[in-house]
Amino acid sequence: MQYSQGRLGRVFLVKFENKDDILKSLEGFVKKEGLKNAVLVFLGAFRRGQLVTGPKKAVVPPEPNWKPFDGGWEVMGVGTVFSGKKGPQIHMHAAMGKKNKALTGCVRKKVDVFLVIEAVVFELKGIKARKEIDPKTGLNLLKILR
Repeated sequence: MQYSQGRLGRVFLVKFENKDDILKSLEGFVKKEGLKNAVLVFLGAFRRGQLVTGPKKAVVPPEPNWKPFDGGWEVMGVGTVFSGKKGPQIHMHAAMGKKNKALTGCVRKKVDVFLVIEAVVFELKGIKARKEIDPKTGLNLLKILR
């Protein structure tokens, strides 16, 4: 286990609107506000997109299992923002449901908002961490710095 101690900075309330691409919109917000490290919680609904619902097989490096969805799903989730070589890196997971179906996974590609997503973004100050490509897995993973 590794860790880095920090403190809370600014707190933002963010409203994503109907048909917004949530990752693209969040990335623009993070850059505009100069956020280097943050955590967020959100709720609302997704219109359509894809989630990674785990690996196809439990091997390293993993091959993602993509699951498409469409038609408006209730959703809640959490995410993190840490800086990497290409700027802020967003890692977001969502649990969502429609009728008697449920999906849980990682939001990695274009996912459109249905009606509204409400999010609270907490800036983390003093955290010594960044995102880097892990040579073993090929994934963009969190690295705690000392």
